[in-house]
Amino acid sequence: MPRSSNLVAARLRRKKIIKKTKGYFGRRKNVWTVSKNAYEKALQYAYRDRKTKKRNFRSLWVMRINAAARVHGMSYSQFMGKLSANNIELNRKVLADLAVNNPEAFKAIVDKVK
Repeated sequence: MPRSSNLVAARLRRKKIIKKTKGYFGRRKNVWTVSKNAYEKALQYAYRDRKTKKRNFRSLWVMRINAAARVHGMSYSQFMGKLSANNIELNRKVLADLAVNNPEAFKAIVDKVK
């Protein structure tokens, strides 16, 4: 019996990866082995950076709240401590948005906390 190879499926499998690496630099876009490794590494970076993105945004929110709180004569830690003491349950994302886009509402929160 002659040897059988499943060339059609193999080619489709390779083309799928090559298509996903379109736009990569150099041989990463068109050489199968390099492309496969680059694609797998990209998936690892994507998984890792979905976590990092959350960390970066929380850091950004803290910086914005800190800057806005200091305008009203409070540090970030004092402000957040007094928020929890007064049972005001606003998360950092909302507070940062208020600090940037609606300073008078943020000032009202600071006045209520003081």
